[in-house]
Amino acid sequence: MNRFLSFAAYLFHPLLMPLLGAVLYYVVTPRFIEPEIMEARLFSIAIITLFIPIIVFFLLKNIGVLSSIHLQNVKERKVPLMAQCLLILLIIKMVFDPYESPELYYFFVAILFSTITALILVLLQFKVSLHQMGIAGVTMFLIALGVHFKVNVLVGIGFFFIANGWVASSRLHTKSHNATELVIGFFVGIMPQIIMLNFWL
Repeated sequence: MNRFLSFAAYLFHPLLMPLLGAVLYYVVTPRFIEPEIMEARLFSIAIITLFIPIIVFFLLKNIGVLSSIHLQNVKERKVPLMAQCLLILLIIKMVFDPYESPELYYFFVAILFSTITALILVLLQFKVSLHQMGIAGVTMFLIALGVHFKVNVLVGIGFFFIANGWVASSRLHTKSHNATELVIGFFVGIMPQIIMLNFWL
């Protein structure tokens, strides 16, 4: 049971959520998109939101800014969240166009606002659950895609609701967060996505 609960923290790691959201979009959308364009964009997202943060993490760990990838200390979260804000902004400016791909563009705008909110909370000495924030945002995005494209994604939605509970149980089990941090993380992840629906749904 310990391994099962701990596995959720790695399977639904916050760094993977932007890429997962983009993959879900390309799976759900009925629009024809050139495979080369789709692959290029997914590759760009993977580099910017996954590989670069990993490199930055090892750099920060080597200079003593971070102690572990779990970012258990509130102060340790400041620099990684600042870097994440810049990387998400890079995707918004360089990868997606609000007229060509409004769904993904505003998905990443919402991620940016969630990350900024998490950073503000860190400055206020509050450690919000980034895992819960990430999975909640992707869940809301999938629901919106189903409504937008009139596609039946109930199985996927059901899976992600289970995943939300799995992640929450994992973070409580490992004592990484308390219930308050998880609930706030859920709303920090889901509310920007709901607000951005006004621009594309």
